[in-house]
Amino acid sequence: MKREDVRNIAIIAHVDHGKTTLVDCLLKQSGVFRSNQVVEERVMDSNDLERERGITILSKNTAVNYNGVKINIIDTPGHADFGGEVERVLKMVNGVILVVDAFEGPMPQTKFVLKKALELSLPVIVCINKIDRPEADPERVIDQVLDLFIELDASEDQLDCPFVYASAKAGIAILELSDNRENMKPLFDTILEYIPAPEGDPDAGAQVLISTIDYNEYVGRIGCGKVDNGTIKVGQDAVIVNYHDPDKQRKVKISKLYEYDGLKKVEVESATVGSIVAISGIEDIHIGDTICSVDAPIAIPFQKISEPTLSMNFMVNDSPLAGQEGKWVTSRHLRERLFRELNTDVSLRVEETDTTEAFKVSGRGELHLSILIETMRREGYEFAVSKAQVIYKQGEHGEKLEPMERAIIDVPDEFSGNVIEKLSQRKGELQGMSNAAGGYTRLDFLIPSRGLIGYRGEFLTDTKGNGIINTIFEGYAPFKGEISARKQGSLIAFEDGISVTYGLYNAQERGVLFIGAGEKVYSGMIVGQSGKGEDIELNVCKRKQMSNTRSSSADEALRLSPPRILSLEQALDFIDDDELLEVTPKSLRIRKKILDSTLRKRANR
Repeated sequence: MKREDVRNIAIIAHVDHGKTTLVDCLLKQSGVFRSNQVVEERVMDSNDLERERGITILSKNTAVNYNGVKINIIDTPGHADFGGEVERVLKMVNGVILVVDAFEGPMPQTKFVLKKALELSLPVIVCINKIDRPEADPERVIDQVLDLFIELDASEDQLDCPFVYASAKAGIAILELSDNRENMKPLFDTILEYIPAPEGDPDAGAQVLISTIDYNEYVGRIGCGKVDNGTIKVGQDAVIVNYHDPDKQRKVKISKLYEYDGLKKVEVESATVGSIVAISGIEDIHIGDTICSVDAPIAIPFQKISEPTLSMNFMVNDSPLAGQEGKWVTSRHLRERLFRELNTDVSLRVEETDTTEAFKVSGRGELHLSILIETMRREGYEFAVSKAQVIYKQGEHGEKLEPMERAIIDVPDEFSGNVIEKLSQRKGELQGMSNAAGGYTRLDFLIPSRGLIGYRGEFLTDTKGNGIINTIFEGYAPFKGEISARKQGSLIAFEDGISVTYGLYNAQERGVLFIGAGEKVYSGMIVGQSGKGEDIELNVCKRKQMSNTRSSSADEALRLSPPRILSLEQALDFIDDDELLEVTPKSLRIRKKILDSTLRKRANR
């Protein structure tokens, strides 16, 4: 049976190509909001971090009604670190809208998400967005998209996909560039015409594959998925099975069932083939589980979730300033919070270490882990983290394999030589080089993941903030050899106290300071970056000796250069193997692992 009154689509794209804005526009024009309702931009990005950074971290479900058809829409993340989210939600839909920027064209993540959609044989509608950008060139971008389809071995049917031109910001979609620009109706019509209705057997046993997990403090875990066959009802007995874990069979009861309507979840009594539902009240439900009726427990196949490539240790803060700014500071709090994160983030791994004070946390990339750190920090947690390390694997013949990334870099022409030189030192291999529009060069590099740790800050400096770097995990390859570590040493405070202008004035000649006057410091804390290759210890709490002889120039005001205030990502990039980053709700402090100067020298020997 086909359910003609439902369509299920996912919106996929590279980061910043306008997926979330497009969903806003579809919601507005389908009448989800009242005509006088004030709606904020990117309404689907509900979490504070998503709003501030302008990125989507978790996939979100919504639904609109158009001409009597319910269109379930899933907005997906564009960043490679959250690629695991995209892979899973594609199992819930019958087609995708691929959004491509009318100026930038297909980017690394465009290729990744399109490849996943084509592998699942999903029909694709290509939406060329931002056609009102001054430098937009939709004709060129269409050729690039078709080249990408051919490169990814698309079938004849997939190549014959419809193209829609849009400006999500202006709220218009057109089928030909010469058409009148009025509203999003052409895109809605294309969805109904081209995306197939969901199919299934309404009389068979119920089958729902859980593709995403939501978490709510009041009701616990909420599983979201599509009803593939049968009908699921509130109060019915069911069985949880898992394709990758044949021994798993657990009886449960369906206590609450929701469907999506606009931005709300609406309670329903039952749902049938093709509906996207949320099920609450089952405490130990995981992504990849299938909820079936008791008489036909058949698991639906599900791809394994990609393995993490980076890890860092999260540990209890033991610095002299520990416990002064955070609300949750003990190892019990830290453990509980990290294991709770596993409820919703399936790409994350948390392992106990040989000490109860530290936990090994592994994720898909620096952004993935830094978002977790920032979220915990805002919730009032205080802890320390070590430098990120890549996760190595062993090959079939015992050789050491490491994760590799493909980096696509757009830089102004005059900086390309500098970028190529820096990445080559980090064991990057230049795969291709081409001219991009507007005086930019596009570089295509294959580089070990560890070669990119700590590079982004340097990259922005080298390109004067004009370069764009996009990376995507490429796979494992044989170890490429040692990469030289950070060139500069650290400036280390050697006594506890409050920093003063006089002490900082003498220190700033030795390098770049990270702190200003009046800040708490302790012995072993890093207060700046040394201009030389070695670490330098200095006293930033040193006051001027008062004497009764005066010289004419000595009393002139001491001028301090403004300190370089590091963001969380910059601090994570900066720290070395023997250093930690102390994270509290109010401060980020970099410190040596061993605070005592004598013990540190002994350990270095």
